[in-house]
Amino acid sequence: MGTVKELYAYRQMIFSLVKKDLRGRYKGSVLGFLWTFINPLFQLIVYTVVFSFILKTNIERYYLYLFVGLIPWIFFSSSITVGAASVVAQKDLIKKIYFPRMVIPISYVTSCFVNMLLCFIVIFAVIIFSGVGVNFLALLTLPVIMAVEYLLALGMALLASAVTVYFRDLEHILGIISMAWMYMTPIMYDKAIVPERLLPVFNLNPMTHVIECYRDVLYHKQIPDLTSLLSAAGLGILFLFIGCIVFSKLQKHFAEEL
Repeated sequence: MGTVKELYAYRQMIFSLVKKDLRGRYKGSVLGFLWTFINPLFQLIVYTVVFSFILKTNIERYYLYLFVGLIPWIFFSSSITVGAASVVAQKDLIKKIYFPRMVIPISYVTSCFVNMLLCFIVIFAVIIFSGVGVNFLALLTLPVIMAVEYLLALGMALLASAVTVYFRDLEHILGIISMAWMYMTPIMYDKAIVPERLLPVFNLNPMTHVIECYRDVLYHKQIPDLTSLLSAAGLGILFLFIGCIVFSKLQKHFAEEL
């Protein structure tokens, strides 16, 4: 509770860092903030072409099926892979003034989260113009799913950013892990094609439950399966708890290591 109170006292700093990151992300580029939408759209086009015309899939409205899984994954992946270096990137700030070190990964993950929310504008535009429609009752669960994913991403980012201070190679290793993790998550395919003997492994993956919940709401237009939502929430809280403990233990010597 002491940590929570201290972070709340530094909420303005978190807000300032989030705003700085969002402004500086595409600073100097011609298209600027439009890259927030262009990057996922190009990924969507590439994957849709590959899985619709080359490695053909029988999934109806595959573009939407893929998009509602891809956008949350980009947020989660960015929070971990780039967030791992967030503390190292702010080493000058850490050495100069005191503030709760958790402010740094929290602000970065929050920045990625805001980016995802902006991309959801595109998702809803696709849903509306394609005539798929929405289930407004199911949409009420969307903030809960987003909150669960945010907790999961924050826990992983806290863990990764703290360890990276002592083991810099982790930043590069996480890029490989993230790629493998993406293919172990049913983003581009239906979990139904996974062999039954491998399902227990897939169900240990917290992002499997998160992606399924997003799909239930935005693709199948139904309230998410309670088991999947509770599994995702439980794993999210667990990773956040582990991340906070590890970060708290390792932050004591950040200044010396940086």
